[in-house]
Amino acid sequence: MAGDEVARVVQEMLAVIPTGCSWLLPVSGDDGTVRDFRVGAASGRGRDIYRRGTSRVGRLLSELYPSIVGGELWQIYLDVLRTGEPAEYKEFGYDEKKAGVVAHSQFDVTVHPVLGGLLVWWQRLDEDRRRMANTELLGSLGWTEFDLVTGASDWSPGMYRIFERDPALGPMSRVEQAAAMLPEDRGIAETAWQSMDSGGPADVTVRFAVGSGVKHLRILSDVATDAGGRPLKINAVVQDVTARESSRTAIDRLRDQLRTREMTAIAEHRLAGQLQHMIQPVPREPFPLPGLRVLVDYQPAESTVQVGGDWYHAQELADGRVLLAVGDVAGHGLAAASGMAHLRFALIAWLSIGVHDPALLLRHLNRLCGQLRLTGTAVLGVFDPVDRTLAWGRAGHAPPLLARGGHARPLDLPVGLLLGADGEAAYEIKTLALDPDDLLLFYTDGLVERRSGPPLLPRVLGALAAATDALPAVTAINRPSPDDDTCTVTVRVL
Repeated sequence: MAGDEVARVVQEMLAVIPTGCSWLLPVSGDDGTVRDFRVGAASGRGRDIYRRGTSRVGRLLSELYPSIVGGELWQIYLDVLRTGEPAEYKEFGYDEKKAGVVAHSQFDVTVHPVLGGLLVWWQRLDEDRRRMANTELLGSLGWTEFDLVTGASDWSPGMYRIFERDPALGPMSRVEQAAAMLPEDRGIAETAWQSMDSGGPADVTVRFAVGSGVKHLRILSDVATDAGGRPLKINAVVQDVTARESSRTAIDRLRDQLRTREMTAIAEHRLAGQLQHMIQPVPREPFPLPGLRVLVDYQPAESTVQVGGDWYHAQELADGRVLLAVGDVAGHGLAAASGMAHLRFALIAWLSIGVHDPALLLRHLNRLCGQLRLTGTAVLGVFDPVDRTLAWGRAGHAPPLLARGGHARPLDLPVGLLLGADGEAAYEIKTLALDPDDLLLFYTDGLVERRSGPPLLPRVLGALAAATDALPAVTAINRPSPDDDTCTVTVRVL
């Protein structure tokens, strides 16, 4: 097979491989010494830190990555080429001083001799570790693994943060954990152990004495067994839900206040504002998420003194995608606010354990509404910054509005019943390809619905189309409704 034909076949194979790999061909000088390597083929999906894919094919390694020439990895390439033996370079560090490129990257690199060249595989380490660290930090999460055979434990950095423990001390022993748990909650923990002994997962919230205070920790655990069913390891995700439990306590206190004494309209407005901020603080400025610029706005109703059930959520997921959601629990008052808190905190919990499918999340929210005897609406999407696609679905909610090139329109509606209407409802997911500078507006019904007057959707669409050059200008669209709260989440695609 001719050299060009070999290169074509190798390129076809690498093009479908989802991980980063390249086929390097040696470039020798007049004396036969290998002076450089040329990229003979490269995977299309596995891009380098400069976001280059197959465009690297045909170029010299010294031009693409000049800082590795003569270094340890370069020597490994030469050794593998000379000996024919594969080699690995664990945690290879690559430094770059150019603007717009991550300064310090880390990879595991594997090198194999193939067809007169080198097949080089690399796995990016720093991004996964950074995402995991950010996920743990933002979600107040940690993970732990306990070996039932050896008694050894392994903790993630998040566990040490949750328990305010010096990592140099290592994980807490079972005895230390039992001593830190409040005595009143040990029965809950024992129930969880019984569940795992029977081979099932456990999901409990217990209190621990940590530092000078008490923390509420949600523990989701499962048991890994051998082929005979013998338990070998316990894997657990731990989330610090102290803030959520404190919010519930605060809601109960506020409900008691409303029941036990008559409040003036001014006092109740103040109480409503405190509760709203407690459940879902609204950022004052636009903030970045991968591939997006996000602006959240919340406008309470003008004439009502009761809290509405409007809610939102926007966060980066562990895999680098972005979750965007808005919803509305039917009704007003503390019951609606309590329902809103349940839905939002449940969504955050599901995201923290890796549930990222929009259809599955909507089904979970629907079943939870049925259990709580609530009804409501929601629209939920997952944005992939790599290919700028949005996978989204709705549960009885108005679709997002898309502004592009000076025009704005509602997205086509997928099928989806409102939350709490049918416990077995299924939710259709649509996929939308987005372009840079597109604007998407997620909103609740207070934005476009009034008890009297002309329809407001045409005005909103016109204002959104005119606002495509200035994200903060979109807030002017969200004017207070006389009768209903309004929540908007506006995103600009980068």
